[in-house]
Amino acid sequence: MAVTVGVSRLGLGTLRQVPAESRPLVRPGSVPVGIVHLGLGAFHRAHQAVYTEEAIGVAGGDWGIVGVAPRSRAVIEPLAEQDCLFSVTTLSGEGSTTRVVGALAGVRHAASDPQAVVDLLADPAVRVVTLTVTEKAYQLDPVTGKLRADPEVAADLATDRPPTTVPGLLLRGLAARAAAGAGPVALVSCDNLPANGTRLRGLVHQALRQARVPDGLLDWVADQVTFPGTMVDRIVPASTPDTLAVARRALGVSDLAAVDAEPYRQWVVEDDFPGGRPAWERAGAVLTTDAGAWERLKLRTLNGVHSATAYLGALAGYETIADALAMPHLSTVLRRLIAEEVAVSFTPPEGVAVTGYGDEVLSRFANPAIRHRTLQVAMDGSQKLPQRILHTVADLRAAGRSARWAALVVAAWLRFAAGQADDGSALPLDDPLAGRIRAALGSGGGDPAATVDAVLALDEVFPAEVAADDEFRADVAAWLTALGRHGVAATLAGAA
Repeated sequence: MAVTVGVSRLGLGTLRQVPAESRPLVRPGSVPVGIVHLGLGAFHRAHQAVYTEEAIGVAGGDWGIVGVAPRSRAVIEPLAEQDCLFSVTTLSGEGSTTRVVGALAGVRHAASDPQAVVDLLADPAVRVVTLTVTEKAYQLDPVTGKLRADPEVAADLATDRPPTTVPGLLLRGLAARAAAGAGPVALVSCDNLPANGTRLRGLVHQALRQARVPDGLLDWVADQVTFPGTMVDRIVPASTPDTLAVARRALGVSDLAAVDAEPYRQWVVEDDFPGGRPAWERAGAVLTTDAGAWERLKLRTLNGVHSATAYLGALAGYETIADALAMPHLSTVLRRLIAEEVAVSFTPPEGVAVTGYGDEVLSRFANPAIRHRTLQVAMDGSQKLPQRILHTVADLRAAGRSARWAALVVAAWLRFAAGQADDGSALPLDDPLAGRIRAALGSGGGDPAATVDAVLALDEVFPAEVAADDEFRADVAAWLTALGRHGVAATLAGAA
């Protein structure tokens, strides 16, 4: 993306050109490093970085963030050129506001210099490591939580080569930290994983057991490393040329690392930080002893409904989530999914009504200013569906309850994965299991029941008890038949 001719670039030297109300809350470069973040995507910049800057602005602390991009250089280069400054534009139907964030103290590219990241993880000044690397980067089976038999992970664990995977970076960094006597650290997953803190602990412990590590490292990790669970929430669509244009108009300078987001945000964090932490609660975060109920609320309600809207909307030809929600009958069906299945599948946080939370979710999704693409949300379904939909199914069926609406979501995913929308246009399948999913779909020979049986046999996706459930399989097959014969619009009309 090119800089507009005649427009200055965002950076320390141009901050005086930025309107006062849009300048950073902390003086850029003045806050010592205390946090390393893996996964320098749009979500981190619009969520944890914002919370951290606000916390420092109110309560102080040496909590500057070094952001690490594991693979792509796309965001590293503009941030480095802008003295690690970027802006977040908050979008609503009433308008927008833009503010420059100064929480980043540095950026690194793990793929080109993994040792620099290992050295950061071993730095005693770093006491918190956060992650937003997406579900697939953890290399964990979404059903069992076991570390996958990935050749790159295996090479990271079995050899002394520079690490190329997230598990390899964490293991090498913790080993270097222990050797340096650097002190305790909290590893904080901010990804949409069930029990994300527990999953991250499991990843590290499995990697330690499989790798060649110094004697005593496992005991050191058990004594010095914590894994607080979290729940994160803010809709942050992928940046577009419009994102950069809005930021440029608001700031008076060009920002090639700009992001935009909805007004709503939430962060629930288990308060288990042996080396200290920023005063995130002063920025609105909820500190708790157990984030589990909040996590289930968000994964099953917000993320589950997000995936449902993405698959049904993409099949019906809608580009964005907001556009899809305007489809006749979809909101009615989604409210039934929430009220009749999600709300009765788990115990929510005290004082929270799942149906009320669901209404708020649908209102947020309908925000016309947030152009969150259905195809973006639909990516990596094999990694997302277990925690977003299938855990709801398992709990409902164990209690003898119907999971008919959840079955519709699974059927929509199967039809989406087959690669053709209702109007015949092609749909992409961007998924780490794409080959196996397409092979399973093809083995059904066009028969919905046989297709469902073949896909539900993918044990990396479907829990055994769900795959073996005759009623659920029949419900998925019935919905798949209806979607194939009538399309999304008519199927929803007949069901609502």
